[in-house]
Amino acid sequence: MSGFVEKPEPIQVPGLVHLHTGKVRELYQNEAGDLVMVASDRISAYDWVLPTEIPDKGRVLTQLSLWWFDQLADLIPNHIISTDLPEGAPADWAGRTVVCKSLQMVPVECVARGYLTGSGLVEYNESRTVCGLALPEGLSDGSELPAPIFTPATKAAVGEHDENVSYEEVARQVGADTAAQLRQATLAVYTRGRDIARDRSILLADTKFEFGFDGDTLVIGDEVLTPDSSRFWPAESWEPGHAQPSYDKQFVRDWLTSAASGWDRKSEQPPPALPQEVVDRTRAKYIEAYERLTGTSWN
Repeated sequence: MSGFVEKPEPIQVPGLVHLHTGKVRELYQNEAGDLVMVASDRISAYDWVLPTEIPDKGRVLTQLSLWWFDQLADLIPNHIISTDLPEGAPADWAGRTVVCKSLQMVPVECVARGYLTGSGLVEYNESRTVCGLALPEGLSDGSELPAPIFTPATKAAVGEHDENVSYEEVARQVGADTAAQLRQATLAVYTRGRDIARDRSILLADTKFEFGFDGDTLVIGDEVLTPDSSRFWPAESWEPGHAQPSYDKQFVRDWLTSAASGWDRKSEQPPPALPQEVVDRTRAKYIEAYERLTGTSWN
């Protein structure tokens, strides 16, 4: 059992129809048929959306995605139409809301990996492969791969795990031409992001993208290269052979699995509220990632 500890009631706004509550985002449609995406301050861990929010998290994710969309504009179009606040929307939506195109989304999590960790490390330790791709012997947690790899996953519902699949399975599900486009776009965007991040002393270990079609054109959507969709590591402390410190939910995960939380991850009980110290340290990590990547101060 997993999902929302306390599922929120969506805010109703005149002229907008609420479509979906995700782990982090609320999705609406306006009268023109465009989508309105609002990033909340919710945070998830271990397939649970926690009852405690991280202040400013939704704004950080939105503003960082917008910055990255600008860096990637020559590689692939994105879904953004406007950042104007819809008429009648609450003031709290400012900075966390985008109006975007309604795309025909491809039901694949497009994951790129440049370093070995997470579920890729688990599979590598079992078979020396990741998503069916053979890798050399001698790699460990945090090792840089010889070249970035495309390791897709199926999209799961809230509370369920995405499942890694082979490229051949993606081609079977969405067609060979679309699969080839997804792989090419994923690796191109990852490589651009990796190089920009590296110039700022951050390693982009892995990341996931979502793509859709606007007519016949492949478009990148949702969020891009944020601490929620990516593993960012400080380059100065990178040392293969063990887990790396990262700009994401590390403090949340560490506290939930510590004795201090009193929570048994294997039980069916929902996790408890986060203590203020964990909230504050997590918020600081998201803001540090934003500031190091963009070179601008958070305000």
